[in-house]
Amino acid sequence: MTIANLEQAPHHVVAVVPAAGRGVRMGGATPKQFLSLGGIPLLVYSLQTLDAVESISEIIVVIPEADRQYCQEAVVDRFDIQKVTHIVPGGRRRQDSVRNGVLAFQNQPDFVVVHDGVRPFVSREIVEQAVKSACMHGASLVAIPMKDTVKRVNEHGVVAETLPREQLWLAQTPQVFRYSWLVEAHKMAEEKNIDATDDAGLIEQLGYPVTIVQGSSLNMKMTRPEDLALGESILLSRTTQESQ
Repeated sequence: MTIANLEQAPHHVVAVVPAAGRGVRMGGATPKQFLSLGGIPLLVYSLQTLDAVESISEIIVVIPEADRQYCQEAVVDRFDIQKVTHIVPGGRRRQDSVRNGVLAFQNQPDFVVVHDGVRPFVSREIVEQAVKSACMHGASLVAIPMKDTVKRVNEHGVVAETLPREQLWLAQTPQVFRYSWLVEAHKMAEEKNIDATDDAGLIEQLGYPVTIVQGSSLNMKMTRPEDLALGESILLSRTTQESQ
């Protein structure tokens, strides 16, 4: 099937949610994906959004081995996440966790949505746009443009150059890929011992095009205690707006 025909064809779209980190920067003994945000485990928000996207038929969550039962009971069952079919153990690195999730699908899908479990404020509309773009082009990446001036600094702490801001974007998730591309990318990374901070970086190394989809500054990754505090403020603001 050619890329030109992808948009019109029916697709089997699935999602992988890597949430296997221990959250060292967040502090405390509880993994950050299970920390409370508005009285609800952080991971629940991402799963609820993906669960509501009509084109996604199945979700696999990747969790530390020791937390799989807790995730099933306290997240998936308690909050009735219908599309989660498997909870699989993560790996040493994020890319290992994503690979574990991707290879866990029993029926080969057409496209895979990869979304961080600790980005709770992604909207359904952004996910849908990312899926649509991937169906048209093969791969998509949600990102936001840089607002600040960016400097490249050498090893001595001296500015080496000012980078063109209009060409720089901050990568987020979801990222959506043709399943065959993503499997190929992770196989290549394993064979060549390549470390990547996101899956789009692996796809790029294969020479496949990745199309940008406009994201949102609210679609932040929760990594530090101050991020949770900001998240609580966002929830409070939304609750206030809805009550008016």
